[in-house]
Amino acid sequence: MYDVAIIGAGPAGATLARLIGQRYRVLLVEKRRLDGPEAFPLGKCCGGLLAPDAQAMLSRLGLGLAKSVLQEPQLFVVRAIDVPHKLERYYQRHYINMDRLRFDRWLLSMVPSGVNVRLGCRLLGYTSQGEGLRLTLSQDGGAYEEMTAILIGADGAASRVRAGLKLNSPSPQRYFAIQEWVEAGSSVPYFSSIFDPEITDYYCWTIPKDNYLVIGAALRPRDKTMERFGLLKARLKDYGLQLGKTVWREGAFLLRPRTPRQVCTGESGIVLLGEAAGWISPSSAEGLSYAFRSACILAEVLLTDEENVERRYHKATMALRRNILLKGLKSRVVFSPPLRKIIMRLGLRSMDIYGLQAPSRQEHSATNEDAAQGKHPRKL
Repeated sequence: MYDVAIIGAGPAGATLARLIGQRYRVLLVEKRRLDGPEAFPLGKCCGGLLAPDAQAMLSRLGLGLAKSVLQEPQLFVVRAIDVPHKLERYYQRHYINMDRLRFDRWLLSMVPSGVNVRLGCRLLGYTSQGEGLRLTLSQDGGAYEEMTAILIGADGAASRVRAGLKLNSPSPQRYFAIQEWVEAGSSVPYFSSIFDPEITDYYCWTIPKDNYLVIGAALRPRDKTMERFGLLKARLKDYGLQLGKTVWREGAFLLRPRTPRQVCTGESGIVLLGEAAGWISPSSAEGLSYAFRSACILAEVLLTDEENVERRYHKATMALRRNILLKGLKSRVVFSPPLRKIIMRLGLRSMDIYGLQAPSRQEHSATNEDAAQGKHPRKL
């Protein structure tokens, strides 16, 4: 029997396993094969940007980012585009551009050797039994069972652990995030946020990755998602972005908590971390900082005492819930078309960009030459 079973070896699960792995008997389960090339089709649909809040958490964890994780270019500017009001502003903000799959592998590499890590393994379900929980797992085509005293759900927006709780409390709004890697027509030195209510009531984005451009949108599920994504690509061309062939498409569910009440920390020996709990910014969909913070809080709770873990974790996350509340208030401003129009027209905290030019045909040709030579992104 395990003391702790963690479902999901992303930033939240791997961080928790690293912090408690030398004290507890820990099982870490991850559906992706992070130890081989077969991981590519099961990568995380994520922009792969470390925002300042996530960078601060890496500092608090005493970690320096490995060079192998980085991608070009490093970004210092956000380009905000309000499509219906034809407004455009630039804001200074430093993001670390990284390869998300390599980032997850790097975090997993720091998990203590005593942790039982099972890759390519899925949780099928769980039931309470006596003083523990019986897990049904699937790996290599076969199913088997394990027992654990505490079950941790760190398995993202589509969390099987959270689904098994059958909660009556309100859940965060669910979106479906779609991303495409396309051959870029030029070097784009900024991260773009696109606001267009005709496409989504949330937002869309573009992120440069080496010789490619990642185009993404958070869309309402089953609401003409591909049609709306096609409209986004047409809009980007109107704004001067030359888009080449799509080399990879990926998708995943995304949660957006409107209030702290929509965050679930767990119950009855089950605890939720990161986006599985609903810890994600309502205004920007940034989740890495919350993954690290929730993992650190739970680690401190577990290393202090093994009793009433879920209750003490819930109490210890009070500051995180306040953060969700504040980000929710910010979201109401950012995603209100009249208020956003006023803010962008005033140009508050925006800046001018010198020497910014539209991409040239010569640059577009050079990028297509790179693609012809097989310099494609790894398929996440």
